[in-house]
Amino acid sequence: MHGYTACMADIDDTPNMNISEPLRRALGDRYLTYALSTIMHRALPDARDGLKPVHRRILYAMRELKLASTGGFRKSAKISGDVMGNYHPHGDAAIYDAMARLAQDFNVRFPLVDGQGNFGNIDGDNPAAARYTEARMTAVAEAMLEGLNENAVNFRENYDGTLTEPVVLPAQFPNLLANGSSGIAVGMATNIPPHNISELCDACLHMIKVPDVRDDTLLNYVPG
Repeated sequence: MHGYTACMADIDDTPNMNISEPLRRALGDRYLTYALSTIMHRALPDARDGLKPVHRRILYAMRELKLASTGGFRKSAKISGDVMGNYHPHGDAAIYDAMARLAQDFNVRFPLVDGQGNFGNIDGDNPAAARYTEARMTAVAEAMLEGLNENAVNFRENYDGTLTEPVVLPAQFPNLLANGSSGIAVGMATNIPPHNISELCDACLHMIKVPDVRDDTLLNYVPG
């Protein structure tokens, strides 16, 4: 009985954690938090490397697994599992779908993943299960990662603070314009078509020579 009385006393001493605020403000604050998370960390690519967070984490995990374009393949299930466990705490099916798309040359002009096995086709057939397919990086993906060892970009802690991941990739390849990107976030969306890589390189060389080049001048190099 004395123990019960002491327990009730502890409950009575617990401070009241209820917070009173207008419903309009509560909904606005929480929806804004969700919107910013979707925009910054999920649905839209970064203009610097043209990658969404899941794609960036896939490439970085493949680099950590030493899946070079000239090396051997690893099971897709292993890759998506490492991405999910180390950097991207979401469903492994979504991670595998994102990785499979990077290997589809009918969806990506310059694939970042070299797939071995059934990765789907242009008719709409889905890729085989992750336990059947294998993958490694392409030379383009390696160009995206070149410079990480030289501290070319900043790193941050992963979701549980046990590892670090790059905030953005060094991206020696103009991925955003070369491969394009599309995504729907909250209140905004993006749809960038792919461009000719030779034209992009010519435009980059001109920008190096003339840093304050006008947009209409660049259109002479990239008419699309």
